[in-house]
Amino acid sequence: MKGTAGRVAEIRAYCEAHADPALVKKYSRYFKGGYDAYGVSLPLFEAGRDRFLTEWRGELGLAGFLELGDALIREGKYELPSFAISFARAFLAEFTPAEFQRMGRWLAEGVGNWAHCDFLSGEILSPCLLRGVVPMEAMADWRVSPSRWQRRAVPVSLIKPFKQTGAIEPTLEFIEPLMPDAERVVHQGLGWMLREAWKKQPAPVEAFLLQWKDTAARLIFQYATEKMTPAQKERFRRTRKPL
Repeated sequence: MKGTAGRVAEIRAYCEAHADPALVKKYSRYFKGGYDAYGVSLPLFEAGRDRFLTEWRGELGLAGFLELGDALIREGKYELPSFAISFARAFLAEFTPAEFQRMGRWLAEGVGNWAHCDFLSGEILSPCLLRGVVPMEAMADWRVSPSRWQRRAVPVSLIKPFKQTGAIEPTLEFIEPLMPDAERVVHQGLGWMLREAWKKQPAPVEAFLLQWKDTAARLIFQYATEKMTPAQKERFRRTRKPL
């Protein structure tokens, strides 16, 4: 019987066998903080994911794959956390509030880039919110987390639920504590969420943005107003303070 370390080694060996430096070079431009990857193509990644899930599902189940994920999420090479998140997604139907919070720990203790944050947020956290596994208040503490990825995950995870429910006022109220955040990646997540919300309900989103236009980071507004006309964008320029 293989232990966690043995399975991590097998996944690592699979990635090494299918490494492509050209792909690393191609995608590195999207990661300003560095892109440490094997360069496994998407078709080969998916083939490996499916093989490992098929071979180990009966023995590991949800608990075993999450234990494996606990190890993979902390690995430096890009593909290994991707396997962790993909394995977890395969067991979404079995998630409870405990598994949701475990994903929060992955964000805080393992995730190190926007792509993994957004993958986990959109493919695991959002479906849990939509299915009612937890309410959005389960992420309340994440808004003040030392982890920028936990903080970014809050608005990103709320995009799909908002699109389905249309509950804009509670959503805006929930993300408001993040508006003074100092991290660029959080600004991007907030702006993305606000842009998608504006498409559905422009009036309350614009009122919210007007409240923050002189204090919140401009990058939030750059993203949030991306689909507006020049005239609409003009309303959200920062007011110059008098000399």
